[in-house]
Amino acid sequence: ICAIICCASFGTDAEKESFAMQNSLILASGSPRRRELLSLMGITYQICPADVDEHMTGAPDEVVMALSRRKALAVAERHSGCTVLGADTLVACRGEIMGKPQDQQDAMRMLMLLSGGENNVYTGVTVIDGKTGRVDTRCDQTRVHFVPITPEAAQRYIDSGEPMDKAGAYGAQGMGGMFVSAIEGSPSNVIGLPIHLVRQMLMEIGWQL
Repeated sequence: ICAIICCASFGTDAEKESFAMQNSLILASGSPRRRELLSLMGITYQICPADVDEHMTGAPDEVVMALSRRKALAVAERHSGCTVLGADTLVACRGEIMGKPQDQQDAMRMLMLLSGGENNVYTGVTVIDGKTGRVDTRCDQTRVHFVPITPEAAQRYIDSGEPMDKAGAYGAQGMGGMFVSAIEGSPSNVIGLPIHLVRQMLMEIGWQL
């Protein structure tokens, strides 16, 4: 089922209709963080999460690009002629690639690995042009610095439930932001969607943002 989110709220009815027709796409993700970030851009979009196999090995930038492309293509097959946006995010720290934690024990392990060090957040973005079928895939990287975390503080954070559906077991936009001392690069990339990169990719296929 596709949910439609309308973000344009200015001008006459005719201007709104024209804006909606010109700026609409399908987001191949059910992530509420990505929905919030995309809404900030004032875009009308539909939500159609992609059901694909997300198991893949390789360098983190290659993995997120391949998975974002896989998601976008899966949704595009069901919605011919529509512009589709796919994304995937991973965290890399001390040579380990981190997706979402499998359980609380895994979340604790991840947070202790992140504690007092640096991690890199990678988000792959794929845009499929509904008019031409052109597939464009890119990656954004952000470095995040963490303060030292005690096991007790990590457990309280885990008990909140916030880390369990997030790559690297933390949400910089939520309570997990207490552990972040500095960010080098795009803050929105850490949340799950580098909106500056999405803007650039959409404008290159003719969008007016």
